[in-house]
Amino acid sequence: MDILTRRKFLIASGVTGAGALAAGATAYGLSDLFDTAGDRDQDSRTLVLVTLYGGNDGLNTVVPYADPAYHDARPELAYSAEEVKRLDDRVGLNPALTGLHGLFTAGRLAIVRGVGYPTPDRSHFRSMDIWQTARPDRPEHTGWLGRWLDGAGGDPRLAVSFEPTLPPLLAGARSAGAAVPVTGRQARRPFADKTLASLAAAESGEPAGQARAAACFADLRAVDKMITEVREAAAAEEAENADAEEQPGATATGGARSSLQAQLDLVAQCVEVGVSSRVFSVSLGGFDTHADEKQLQAVLLGQVDRALSGFLDRMARSDAGRKVVVAVYSEFGRRVRANASDGTDHGTASDVFLMGTGVRGGLYGEAPNLTELDDGDLRFTTDFRDVYATLLERVLDTDPDQVLGHWPGRLPGVLT
Repeated sequence: MDILTRRKFLIASGVTGAGALAAGATAYGLSDLFDTAGDRDQDSRTLVLVTLYGGNDGLNTVVPYADPAYHDARPELAYSAEEVKRLDDRVGLNPALTGLHGLFTAGRLAIVRGVGYPTPDRSHFRSMDIWQTARPDRPEHTGWLGRWLDGAGGDPRLAVSFEPTLPPLLAGARSAGAAVPVTGRQARRPFADKTLASLAAAESGEPAGQARAAACFADLRAVDKMITEVREAAAAEEAENADAEEQPGATATGGARSSLQAQLDLVAQCVEVGVSSRVFSVSLGGFDTHADEKQLQAVLLGQVDRALSGFLDRMARSDAGRKVVVAVYSEFGRRVRANASDGTDHGTASDVFLMGTGVRGGLYGEAPNLTELDDGDLRFTTDFRDVYATLLERVLDTDPDQVLGHWPGRLPGVLT
């Protein structure tokens, strides 16, 4: 039986606050999530945060195909006007993002350009720490959504991660979210389902120990059913990529080792039954494309495209799903000029995607100028805290001052 645990994030993030340590001492069964079904305001929105670990190349994701400087800087990596999925007469999406292009056309995908922060750091770990804590100016031991959780009552089930470890962004000063790793589960069937059902059935007046044993069998049934469904849902994606020598996944730069589609399938099930969770964190790793980038990134973006477009289409079919807002980011973009290995090195500003039925699609923010660089890197035009403040205010119904201090920036008009 899988266990919701919040202790593992200490290993990954170095968060050592006494409050977080105390919060990580308690484990939750998966059934505790489902016990909250229906226990939420039906008008409240849900945030799904997608982290692309490794530094996704923004210039080959949202492609400035009409800019000669783009083609001059990366002649072998650049996409032509004929290859991209056009958004307007200057930019287009990577050819692998067919589903997201459809979402953009339908007005459900907003692309925020030039997102970054002052004095950028090109270290994977420090830059991701900055994005997840929302503190570019100083070290911080709490994540921005962990601080939101502190103010929202601290119930870990309000902020759930379907990743191998709880990301630092869900660690608060007095509480922390809950992690339900998808990887490593074994859906064995030592008993018939009918047998498990009888073992899981509670009886009135039974001893506490017997009742707890029955609850464990109930958890086992729930996990087994969910993993079976998730694996079946992910089988098509795995088959499509079977001809690849190696599946891109997590690297030393972090990210989930399991399918993004599988993680989002779990999110979809939780949303559809109406659990109390307001935040879900999912991820995909492998975007550190220093060599042979074009093919590798296309495979990765294809995985992202299938997972997100399928998830959003599913969400559009229910009232609860139509209140979901998805935000996609990476710790930095890549340098403008390609390197000698047909790849790109660590850069700075990139794009953030916001999507969902409640999103006003379009291009937001100013695209960085490819001829006015900072030591070869893009100059950011939108601070990522503008994005966070908007999500806190419009999705999580929270005063951003409680999380970000007196941060004034917002993204006007991006959410209905």
